[in-house]
Amino acid sequence: MSAEDLPPRESMEFDVVIVGAGPSGLSAAIRLKQLNPELSIVVVEKGSEVGAHILSGAVIDPAGLDKLVPDWRDDADCPLKTQVKDDRFYWTTSQGWFRLPNFIMPPLMNNHHCYIGSLGNVCRWLAPKAEALGVEIYPGFAAAEVLYDDKGAVRGIATGDMGIARDGSHKDSYTRGMELLGKYTLFAEGARGSLSKQLIAKFNLDANSEPPKFGIGLKEVWQIDPAKHKKGRVQHTLGWPLNDRTGGGSFLYHYDDNRVAVGFVVHLNYNDPYLSPFDEFQRFKTHPDVRELFEGGKRLAYGARAITEGGYQSVPRLSFPGGALIGCAAGFVNVPRIKGVHNAMGSGMLAAEHVAAALGAGRANDELVEYENAWRSSAIGKDLFKVRNAKPLLSKFGNMLGTVLSGFDMWCNTLGFSLFGTQSHAKPDRKTLDPSKQHQPIAYPKPDGKISFDKLSSVFLSNTNHEEDQPVHLKVADLNLQKTSEHDVFAGPSNRYCPAGVYEWVEESTGPRFQINAQNCVHCKTCDVKDPNGNITWVPPEGGGGPNYEAM
Repeated sequence: MSAEDLPPRESMEFDVVIVGAGPSGLSAAIRLKQLNPELSIVVVEKGSEVGAHILSGAVIDPAGLDKLVPDWRDDADCPLKTQVKDDRFYWTTSQGWFRLPNFIMPPLMNNHHCYIGSLGNVCRWLAPKAEALGVEIYPGFAAAEVLYDDKGAVRGIATGDMGIARDGSHKDSYTRGMELLGKYTLFAEGARGSLSKQLIAKFNLDANSEPPKFGIGLKEVWQIDPAKHKKGRVQHTLGWPLNDRTGGGSFLYHYDDNRVAVGFVVHLNYNDPYLSPFDEFQRFKTHPDVRELFEGGKRLAYGARAITEGGYQSVPRLSFPGGALIGCAAGFVNVPRIKGVHNAMGSGMLAAEHVAAALGAGRANDELVEYENAWRSSAIGKDLFKVRNAKPLLSKFGNMLGTVLSGFDMWCNTLGFSLFGTQSHAKPDRKTLDPSKQHQPIAYPKPDGKISFDKLSSVFLSNTNHEEDQPVHLKVADLNLQKTSEHDVFAGPSNRYCPAGVYEWVEESTGPRFQINAQNCVHCKTCDVKDPNGNITWVPPEGGGGPNYEAM
């Protein structure tokens, strides 16, 4: 059925439309209402509930919360209860690790003022505060299309149609999406947001920025033996099981109820097509010191998510006619600190302040150039500027020397100068894979089902669910290219970079067939970043689908 044959969408008008109920979107909504209670604001969220798609470490710098909800520490319902008491950094080998002295760490790496907890639960706590101020929040509705006026300015979004069968036909449950129209639209979709990606291309927002860079973060939550639990301990490692040319590291965070968040980050500019970030994470847990921590414990949750890693020099232009990018859609993660929540909340509030001023002046659907001009001199820009060379130095010089050089540069930036200027990221992550003939397959240990696990049992813990009879939301532009390049040249890395078992090359009598198990997708969007030809595009499935993280 053509677009002309579809029934018209119903529409609702607001002052501000916000896409995504993560920390930046909710912060923007709350701040707008704090500034002007009369504004009409809607937040649309593709997860089945607020927090369902939120995954973060998370050691949270409270700077954003302190500004948005100054009395949050006195709120008995606030889920952040554990302050960091013990901050440790280690270099890891296959048989042991040695601790790096805290005094050599740049001051900005200090975590003692931060709090450990679930970012998903923080968003669940913020959402009622937004609603109490009059913000409308619609979970379970995916923003599927950007709407433009006759001058080309953004005028809102349309949610996806519901009840479309896999073959494209309309089921009895078919429902047309809604148009949510606003004087300004803020895009808070997180890393590699599907609409944000379109806006960056349409308005050429990345014309003067470095290529975006990403990592994949994998996380499990465990409940461990109380005798082994060290509430308030934060531990980060570099080194094994990754080689010196593959960036990444681990985290172990001890917080409430004898729980430990364990995670592993792999920078997606790795070059070995046989590398599997999921299996590197499972192998990390077999380290003697890590295994001992989890023996006798119970794994409660699993998830994975792409992380923006480009930093200061990769942030695109944030404003365009009718709206702006905020949070991880803009790329505000501080990579060496492994923190982005404070900047996400800060960008939401900063954008809200400029939106409120524009609306107060009678403006609508124009460009918020004031927001674009303000972020670099704000706390966000100052935070990212100090660490701008950490990622490129690691990429150029490897983990060991790169860590030393980036630490030195962060010390210099703390003192107000840099010997490295501003380093370049060179090329996007999808162009960093070597042909498979330059590498050997990696023999990963078989999971034992106690400490290490397979992908499918892990996806089960993510509570991922999709309506099976719907169009596949992972779009392959050219299946022949997938065979001749992704399979024949790179040995099918999609089978390995995906942390959820979505992609398979199935051998048949006629040759290998590319199979997409879309129902497994945890919406990490790694495929949209790492496919060597940029041949896979992630688009949102029917609203409410995907993971249902309980406390990630």
